[in-house]
Amino acid sequence: MHPSPDSLSLRRYGGALILVCAGVWLHAADSLLVATMLPALVAEIGGEALIGWTVSLYEIGTILTGAASGLLAARYGVRLPMAVAAAAFAAECAISALAPTMWVVLAGRLLQGLGGGGLMALAFVATSVLFPRPLVPRAIAAVSALWGVSAFLGPLIGGLFVEYADWRGGFWFFGAKAVALSLWIGFGAGLGRQPLPDPARNTVFSSRLLLLAAGVVLIAYGGVEVGPLRTASCVLAGIAALIAFLVLDARGGGSRLLPRRSFDPTAPVGSGLVMIFCLAIATIAVTAYGPLFIVLLHGAPALVAGYIVACASIGWTIAALLVAVSAERHDRTLIGAGMLVVTASIPGFLYSVPNGPVWLIAAFSALQGAGFGMAWAFVLRRMTALAPADDTERVASALPTVQRLGYAVGAAYAGIVANAAGFADGADKAGIAEAARAVFAAALPFAAIGLAATARFIYSGTAGRWPDRKSDADG
Repeated sequence: MHPSPDSLSLRRYGGALILVCAGVWLHAADSLLVATMLPALVAEIGGEALIGWTVSLYEIGTILTGAASGLLAARYGVRLPMAVAAAAFAAECAISALAPTMWVVLAGRLLQGLGGGGLMALAFVATSVLFPRPLVPRAIAAVSALWGVSAFLGPLIGGLFVEYADWRGGFWFFGAKAVALSLWIGFGAGLGRQPLPDPARNTVFSSRLLLLAAGVVLIAYGGVEVGPLRTASCVLAGIAALIAFLVLDARGGGSRLLPRRSFDPTAPVGSGLVMIFCLAIATIAVTAYGPLFIVLLHGAPALVAGYIVACASIGWTIAALLVAVSAERHDRTLIGAGMLVVTASIPGFLYSVPNGPVWLIAAFSALQGAGFGMAWAFVLRRMTALAPADDTERVASALPTVQRLGYAVGAAYAGIVANAAGFADGADKAGIAEAARAVFAAALPFAAIGLAATARFIYSGTAGRWPDRKSDADG
């Protein structure tokens, strides 16, 4: 029998809480740190054609370690995988800090995704292992609050290094933190070999994950040197690899990563995942290219450009807190309104990024984040309610996985569009503005598909309008 929540305090588990929050902090703050430093990085070592890869490779690494984290924790406990993830993160920072070219930075970004994604996923595994059950919600709330703080501090740290020191120093700064965390986990933190109760359910086949990674890399590679035949071949090969991943995963039985009918727009869960995937594709451009466009077109300091991107995270946090206590009967309204707000931000960026003013870009960034924050918790609640009982847990893990897959594909797609518009060829200010218009205009079709999938999702299970839960699940 567990003690009552009133008799427990997070202070008694301070070491465990610091451990969990440190892993989340490195992952959350460093992503915005890199976005803030990217204009200075490109100005020194070049690589405009590869900007989309900085996001795609990072997200690939995050997906791979996120999907495998449960299995790793089940086999080795929490200590060893977290220590290795922190060490990989530190190695990424060192590689990027020493990088003479963008290709070397990209190798570091892949390691960063593997390390940071592993730290993030294992932090949540550690939460369930290290805290008594009554304290788990409080620990997760503390982690969520830290995410908002990270969104504020990441650009600040990156901007300070760019303005007053050197962008390479930003990588060394976070690398030192990762080394300290790895040593503490390995030798000091109170972690034992504590496998999860059911390791069989966490089995992940590497061939499927490699297909997923290959699909994203092929799409991104099509944008390095844009040509009709070369780009089309790479994109089609990438799409084929992603389809093969979905087919193999659907046949995986109990080891499936995704729920049944995961991308079937006629199924309740499928329509929800299509919504998340397409809107992730449509919205990643402002993170991948926004800071660089803002610096080059409007002469804003790196710190300002970073905070404009961070406005999305801050808007997400504020909106999520405002609607957190909403009753379940309002889920469909909040999901529909939130995704409509997200979609409306895309034409807002299409106008404001090339034309300014800078404050308007920031407003649309906050609006986009607020839309996601308004809807996200209720997407999860509604999707798990509509899913078959044996797929409920898989749905919960599929949401962030599909979102990150959308980010990876979307960054690769944005890279193709930007380079096809001449951005990688040393365009002047007018050419850069035209590339910005092309990138955000190319996001509109995916935003429209995401909005259509939203309508299907929020009316799924409504009697007389869409199939009810039982009939749809049975289908």
